[in-house]
Amino acid sequence: MRDSLSTALVQLRVDPEEPATSRRERASSLVRAQQGADLVVLPELWPVGAFAFQEFETAAEPAEDGPTARAMSAAARDAGVWLHAGSVVERAPDGALFNTSLVFAPDGALAATYRKIHRFGFDRGEATLMSAGTTPVTVPHPAAPLGLATCYDLRFPELFRALTDAGAHLLVVPAGWPEKRAAHWTLLARARAVENQCYVLACGTAGTHAGVPQAGRSLIADPWGEILAEAPDAEERVLTAELDLTLVSEVRETFPALKDRVL
Repeated sequence: MRDSLSTALVQLRVDPEEPATSRRERASSLVRAQQGADLVVLPELWPVGAFAFQEFETAAEPAEDGPTARAMSAAARDAGVWLHAGSVVERAPDGALFNTSLVFAPDGALAATYRKIHRFGFDRGEATLMSAGTTPVTVPHPAAPLGLATCYDLRFPELFRALTDAGAHLLVVPAGWPEKRAAHWTLLARARAVENQCYVLACGTAGTHAGVPQAGRSLIADPWGEILAEAPDAEERVLTAELDLTLVSEVRETFPALKDRVL
């Protein structure tokens, strides 16, 4: 592992009047502008909008070779970056829908996918329209292992502990988090950083999804839970930070709380 990591969180605006093809082009341009970063992150379900439930069926696409995957693969390759491309509505070969994150290597290869385990909606919306993922996923980024989670997953600490046990030093959380629960977003992201002594990279959307104002407020928290960078609002912007990766081991050695686990 390396000692540092250059990160860029793209807090992308989702405008219901903008065609998905146009948004893919705009997202691709923003990714290409991050050339030199070690890791670029996009938000959850930005091609359609996390709350645009009525659009999920028509917006569904294959995870490996759909239009979003092709566009993001090319953008990652052109910029020479590791790209967490947020998530898409995946249509699996059997027709089932999943909220699936896509991670690309700098050569454009699809390095990992993660199907969101915890679906939001309380028996409505995503919770009824999408199938649940079952497997925690880590990615062997050359600088430090990444643990993948998506939006509502943030409320379930056991997933993040499983990712930590699997070796993650950075926890990456794309989201379409609503503005009315923005305080929870910040609180939970910092809590996941503190309890797992990891970096948390939480990337939200700007704009409005199907009438639901988004929180934005993307943030990067260090293993002490301190915020290194934070978007002040829900406007489209790119949030950057240089991470000291040695801090993860340092915190775990000087305050070895993980060693005192009983359950």
